[in-house]
Amino acid sequence: METSEPALTALAAWALVPMVLHVGLVVGLYVVLTWTRLIVVKRGQATKADFARADGDPRLSARIQRNLANQFEAPVFAWIGLGLLILTGQINTLDVAAAWLFLIGRVIHSAVQCTSDNVALRGQVFTINFVAILWLMAHATWVVVLSL
Repeated sequence: METSEPALTALAAWALVPMVLHVGLVVGLYVVLTWTRLIVVKRGQATKADFARADGDPRLSARIQRNLANQFEAPVFAWIGLGLLILTGQINTLDVAAAWLFLIGRVIHSAVQCTSDNVALRGQVFTINFVAILWLMAHATWVVVLSL
């Protein structure tokens, strides 16, 4: 019987763990947003129809709604960069560290954005994510350019 190599290297698997946890963060934000919207409807601060518009959320749920939207903006580049590195077999320990830094930054950014109006602090913690994304995209770009 022939044995095959594992589909992922250990480094690739360790890099994907924070990305899978990021999906968990997104699911958690959907749950919190749904719960918060139920609360504002029950309080009479909004109707279900208000949520049909992007600007329909009252203050309590608007922060969460905006943060949830943020999870599909810059983080997409972390996924792309990491995916390219795994597909090309060029992932290294710095990439794994960047993936974890990305997750940590996303969690902190979500906590700040969902619980406060401190835009300056939110910008500072966003930098954590942005550095990780820049690293992953720069390394992936380097790998692609070298393969030309």
